[in-house]
Amino acid sequence: MFNAVLATNGTFFTLLPAPQIYSNVNRQTSSKPNKVIDLGHLEAVGGIGANWGSQTSHNLPPDIVVRMLRENGIQKVKLFDADYDTLRALDKSGIEVMVGIPNDMLSSLASSSKAAEKWVSENVSHHITTNHVNIRYVAVGNEPFLATYNGSFLRTTYPALRNVQEALNKARLSNQVKVTVPLNADVYSTSTTFPSGGDFRADIHDFMIQIVQFLSENGAPFTVNIYPFISLYTDANFPVEYAFFDGNATPLNDGGMTYYNMFDANHDTLVWALQKNGFGNLPIIVGEIGWPTDGDRNANLQYAQRFNQGFMTHISGGKGTPMRPSPINAYLFSLIDEDEKSIDPGNFERHWGVFAYDGQPKYSLNLGTTNSGLIPARNVTYLENKWCILKPNTKPDDPQIAPSVSYACSLADCTSLGYQTSCGSLDSAGNISYAFNSYYQKNNQLDVACKFSGLGTVTKVNPSTGSCQFHIMIRPYSSGAQPVSGYIGMTLALVLGLTTFLLCNL
Repeated sequence: MFNAVLATNGTFFTLLPAPQIYSNVNRQTSSKPNKVIDLGHLEAVGGIGANWGSQTSHNLPPDIVVRMLRENGIQKVKLFDADYDTLRALDKSGIEVMVGIPNDMLSSLASSSKAAEKWVSENVSHHITTNHVNIRYVAVGNEPFLATYNGSFLRTTYPALRNVQEALNKARLSNQVKVTVPLNADVYSTSTTFPSGGDFRADIHDFMIQIVQFLSENGAPFTVNIYPFISLYTDANFPVEYAFFDGNATPLNDGGMTYYNMFDANHDTLVWALQKNGFGNLPIIVGEIGWPTDGDRNANLQYAQRFNQGFMTHISGGKGTPMRPSPINAYLFSLIDEDEKSIDPGNFERHWGVFAYDGQPKYSLNLGTTNSGLIPARNVTYLENKWCILKPNTKPDDPQIAPSVSYACSLADCTSLGYQTSCGSLDSAGNISYAFNSYYQKNNQLDVACKFSGLGTVTKVNPSTGSCQFHIMIRPYSSGAQPVSGYIGMTLALVLGLTTFLLCNL
């Protein structure tokens, strides 16, 4: 099998291992049911939320996505920015929205109250008053305290949070819109391997208390992202059954609190951390939870269906965790696959969606909101039924194969190729064809995107086999932010790069 250089486009915004809370006893607990402080909507809005990311080469039209959300009964959506067209499509939808401020904006918002006021005016006030969007939260940053960021955002997160809150106050929106900071579960840990030993990470303890106190004073929730999959991915000795909700894991007992799964233990470790520092009643939102379907041997349709359905069943009827038996407020990660996410954490990063890139369900999942499983996106338009593959009878030792595959994978998406992935059983020719087709589709099937020094050829016979799907890309849509001409410009730039590459390798 060939070795391809893979792209690292996009911004890393989800993962690092959550605290490894497992062994012989279930950990992570929380305190008694919360006294909700001016956050009635936390309990009033039932059902499950979803993270809607946009790091894709070909986004589904926002109106199609919003209709898909509504038809599936998804009542809450968490965004990672404040894209105008996305928010415009949520106009009068009734869907509760959390808009996001990317980490690279924290510095400017932290240093200027005027910048914060302008951001709130343009991205919150305008959409609430003019477009009737139900914005309820502003996520200030995204996992800014990740250990891998080496403290890059430690000194800007709180000032940005404070300035955004003051801007909401000035706009008279503070009762309706709450600030929060989505944090990875690595901001806390346990000193005893039990939830009751939970506290905030020592190196950021003071920063965390400053933020937690501010959230408490402003009636805002603590948002945490919990990923059992990452523990399994990073630790070969992680007990697999403990990642799921079937009750097959050896139960852990923490002072009479019994834990059968990592989610409950991890969640309750946070509760203990809050309780020990005097904030035991602070509301908690699970900002991200899910399981990927490809890119790793443990990222597959079966495990993803088992985990997400298990989670939905686990929290159904308002059931919570041993320390906080009140309803869980959570957002599945994620709604749709994103083929331009960074793969620094792992190839699985582009495969978190419960829906594929085109809005089609990947597996059966009952969210408890409809009488059936997931309802697919409607009125999706695709490019022609044609694929780019390796020209038959090409010599396997052709010197242009390796650089061509590396080039294709560096600018497209080859994360489904690998050990025990969906396309892991392809032969050499199949691997090469998959890489070529990925590049060809990303470039809207332009003829020049299937040249590869004469190695590629276009076919109308679908080369998909078994679990390995050779996708046909959806048609780009016209939007105010990035019209079709923008996609064409991007495509021409990529094709120009391919032409340069081919000339350099003649």
